[in-house]
Amino acid sequence: MNIEELYRTYFDIVYRYIRSISQDGSLAEEVTQETFFKALKKADQFRGDCDVRVWLCQIAKNTLYDHLKKQKKQLLGDEKLEEAESADGELLEEKLVQRSQAMEIHKVLHRLSEPYKEVFSLRTFGERTFREIGMLFGKSENWARVTYYRARVKIREELEQ
Repeated sequence: MNIEELYRTYFDIVYRYIRSISQDGSLAEEVTQETFFKALKKADQFRGDCDVRVWLCQIAKNTLYDHLKKQKKQLLGDEKLEEAESADGELLEEKLVQRSQAMEIHKVLHRLSEPYKEVFSLRTFGERTFREIGMLFGKSENWARVTYYRARVKIREELEQ
């Protein structure tokens, strides 16, 4: 697999896909660059059981979500933890419990099947509207709402077990 050829052929597709999700050109460019870097490192893992575009877009989507999580952690995590440490002990414990619960939700989310996982992530972390999510999947806004609702139900059921 020639990475230069891959890059020339699929850069625009991957970039437009990430741009449509993130609505941020510079972020989309950064994520797209990182996607091809990761693809180069993982080229031997590509089994060929799907289209190369699908494989690259999946890497790109995961890269974007990782980037957004890191960004959110940097903006909120450090600030909130410092506030919690300076406040009374109960506030710190409450913040730690919330973080623990968030981690459990992420674990359950990771085990969800598609499209539930992606729809939930786009809605919750990507802050996309149901209309935008429906358009991304080539489905209706109502489909996105129902899929998101079902994902929430599945997550809730898993957490209760």
